Amino acid sequence: MLKVLIVEDEEIIRRGLVYTIDWLSMNCTVVGAAENGKEGLAMLKRYETDLVIADIIMPEMNGIEMLEAAQSLEIKPFRSIILTSYSNFDYARKALHLQVADYLLKPVDEDELKNTINRIRGSLEENKAYSNIVALTKKRDIGKLVDWDVYLNKDTLKNSYVAQTLYKIRDQYNEKISIESIAEEFDVSASYLSRKFKEATGQTFLELLTRYRIQKAIGLLKKGTYRVYEVSDLIGFSDYKHFCVVFKKYTKTSPTEFVKHIGCIIHK
Repeated sequence: MLKVLIVEDEEIIRRGLVYTIDWLSMNCTVVGAAENGKEGLAMLKRYETDLVIADIIMPEMNGIEMLEAAQSLEIKPFRSIILTSYSNFDYARKALHLQVADYLLKPVDEDELKNTINRIRGSLEENKAYSNIVALTKKRDIGKLVDWDVYLNKDTLKNSYVAQTLYKIRDQYNEKISIESIAEEFDVSASYLSRKFKEATGQTFLELLTRYRIQKAIGLLKKGTYRVYEVSDLIGFSDYKHFCVVFKKYTKTSPTEFVKHIGCIIHK
């Protein structure tokens, strides 16, 4: 549920926004209502806020000044909507550099407000998904990503078959490889190699190979120079749809959604 702060000096408009808008239907809750920018800034420090709806012309501190001052606060990032009249429209446009999501003309049309909030919600969800992916790529968690400093250590290198299999994953992840083909090359049974590999790494051959491929896919997608299906081929997936399913399983978002989050205009 989005937490909304309303900052409006005209009482009739402020009360109308608080009490006549069906916030619940938009999955929102109003955490505070301020009479001016100074009071609004104080509420931003006090309450966790996702969205600020603010007038421009207000006593003590106007809406633009409040948003500028909020940038220096150590608070959770929030989105904002500026309320304006026709006479202040050009002034409102100055708010664009403050990353204002939209500016609405008074009196506020509830359907227009709802559409704006839905767009903001979608953007917030996308950013959250992307943040999760970024955190995932940075986290040195062997259960999620492949850290060769962890895997290629003295313990795993004790078994030469396991060590060579790890090197094959690292160097040939984009080729068609399997535990069976590697075992045949080493002239050992696939069941033996699978068992030793799992004992040494805590994961199956396919799990580790897949995680490393997805890790490489994330890196390629972040560059923004390849189409999604090209990335699928580059990391060793012969089937594009299967790649999309696997990518979403590990990152909680699809490859195309990931590309969208990082601002790349890449089409399937």
